Amino acid sequence: MPVITEIGGHDKDLGGGLVIRRLLPALARQSIGPFVFFDHFGPLQVTPAMDLDVRPHPHIGLATVTYLYDGAFMHRDSLGYEQCIEPGAINWMTAGRGIVHSERRPADLVGRSYLLHGLQLWAALPLALEETAPAFSHTPAAELPQIGGDGYTGRVLVGSAFGLQSPVQVASPTLYLDLALAAGASLNLPPLAGEIAIYPIDADVSVDGRGVPQRVLAILDAEQPARIDATRATRLIVIGGDPLDGPRHLWWNFVSSRKQRLLEAADSWAAGRMTSVADDNTFIPLPKHRPPA
Repeated sequence: MPVITEIGGHDKDLGGGLVIRRLLPALARQSIGPFVFFDHFGPLQVTPAMDLDVRPHPHIGLATVTYLYDGAFMHRDSLGYEQCIEPGAINWMTAGRGIVHSERRPADLVGRSYLLHGLQLWAALPLALEETAPAFSHTPAAELPQIGGDGYTGRVLVGSAFGLQSPVQVASPTLYLDLALAAGASLNLPPLAGEIAIYPIDADVSVDGRGVPQRVLAILDAEQPARIDATRATRLIVIGGDPLDGPRHLWWNFVSSRKQRLLEAADSWAAGRMTSVADDNTFIPLPKHRPPA
């Protein structure tokens, strides 16, 4: 059986009416490829009264990867980038030695009701690039390669698969696919990465005859092909990549190979030493508890 571990995740209330499903990090597994964080939010009917704006907050040592099915966010960061994140696009923000950003409701959605549904993942940067310069990259949906087969369609969001290569530039070998399987469809998933996992969003699937419930992250044997069968139509996320080049420490919005670096970043944010988002004096304060020494 190619399924070696299942991660059920847990619900986390982020406030403002937004409850997300957090799959990584988990006790069973810290990472899959470079990915050390996996949040699934929605589908959520957002009303004008709900406050889902995420005020400016910092990151270090990672890249945030935001992907939407429905709705939109307005991204603004300390580098001066302003980008409306819309369904189907990949937004890759490299924190490196430090970046601050906000994610708010776009102006054209203020006062309106709309559906919000998407994923945010964090990829830990390789050791040699943990302190690289911060950067932001937006890849529109139309630029991502289309996958098509008998009973399934999809796109290569990051990395390469089925002879197609995503244009998204990454720091280490990384895989991220968005697939849609029709009811009764089967997909033969070849070994595509050193570590690999699937996440069915809308319905249960089976992997070589073993059932995998929807909204469960199933880590596969990366050396073996897998046959995925869908009784009902579902969207399926595939993630993976080369294993991390060493353990990582996670605390709040920070990722690093060194615990001391988490403390340094916490002190910098608390003291107001990190460059913030222009024309935005609001911010998310440091949590009361400090990172472990």
